[in-house]
Amino acid sequence: MAPVTEERTAVLDLEAAVAHIAGAALRPGPVGAVGLELEAHLVDLTAPAARVPWRRITELVDALPVLPGGSRVTLEPGGQVELSGPPHPDAAAAVTALRADRDVLATALAAERLAVAPVGADPLRPPARVCPAPRYAAMEEHFAAVGCAAAGTAMMTGTAALQVNLDAGPCAGWSERVSLAHQLGPTLVAVAACSPIAGGRPTGWVSQRQRVWSDLDQARCGPLLGGADPAGEWAEYALTAPVMLVRDPGGGAAPVRERVRFADWVTGAVPLGGRAPTAADLDYHLTTLFPPVRLRGYLEIRYLDAAPEPWWPALAAVTAVLLDDPVAAGHAAAATAPVAGAWDRAARVGLADPALHAAARACLDAARAAAPAALRPEVEALADLVDRGRCPGDALLETARAGGPTAALLSATEASS
Repeated sequence: MAPVTEERTAVLDLEAAVAHIAGAALRPGPVGAVGLELEAHLVDLTAPAARVPWRRITELVDALPVLPGGSRVTLEPGGQVELSGPPHPDAAAAVTALRADRDVLATALAAERLAVAPVGADPLRPPARVCPAPRYAAMEEHFAAVGCAAAGTAMMTGTAALQVNLDAGPCAGWSERVSLAHQLGPTLVAVAACSPIAGGRPTGWVSQRQRVWSDLDQARCGPLLGGADPAGEWAEYALTAPVMLVRDPGGGAAPVRERVRFADWVTGAVPLGGRAPTAADLDYHLTTLFPPVRLRGYLEIRYLDAAPEPWWPALAAVTAVLLDDPVAAGHAAAATAPVAGAWDRAARVGLADPALHAAARACLDAARAAAPAALRPEVEALADLVDRGRCPGDALLETARAGGPTAALLSATEASS
């Protein structure tokens, strides 16, 4: 928890709010470091159709040892388990560390007849919240009030992602780098797609996880527009986004049941919680914004489906290479320009779309040439999959068609071990 300081408790004006957001958006420096976060659905192998009770989950996580790769273990509202690794010198080191941490977690879970399934959407169980925290109850109320209740619950409790965190790089390249991170999005959504089934049935979309995000309030979840000043654009985005929650002194969170821009709370045009906002409120507001690329001093790339081995390590390597290697980045920029805005098309049909397939093949060719040697077999396997017009979710869908959604969920846990 951040310390309570005079700066964090001072009342904001609009100018101070812009400076606060923009000043923390991107940190200058070299590129190369990679941080990974992998979410997965927690499965009771004895009763896979039932969600694991919250108390059982928290007791198990609280008893875990310090993980060898330095990951933190956190929990999502539907009981999904997330491994959040620290920055490592490159993608290979980040994958090695996360694999070591995943193995320790898997051993602890197996002793309780539990396992994790890293796929973009829960193929068996309907979305449902098991976490009792006030933040998530308030989020559900806000989503319901603004007309996206089903998507909000599905996002919180039924999806899982692979997140790749990359350095912002030198200031002079910020605009191009942030723009490319967004431009790659639809192509990599199609490559990573691993959520064709949700709640026990095929959805007709290759990435149900991305579909869910597209169904949410785009003032909170839509992409940045790729302007010349990404830090300033992020500040404008954040201040225009509606306030979701107002915290009270007792640690609770009250939902905001109408669309109120944070800027309107700052100026006093719309009072919330009987007080003006502080820098601490603004920092909390930023945690409720979910664009496909979020600026947190570094680039937090959020648009990849979680996928089992060997796909998530390959996706981590490919994403890092296409942004950090200058030659690969140049090829990727040219290849993905024709499909830069095709988010929904990528989530719906993926590599069945000829333009997305062409972009994906070019990106994988570029990534294969520059991939770390330790991850080249995984990247080669992904490149071969893409060449054939397939994605990680195809095997999941085939298993579901042959044996039902329970078999699909269990097959994902087997593939992750």
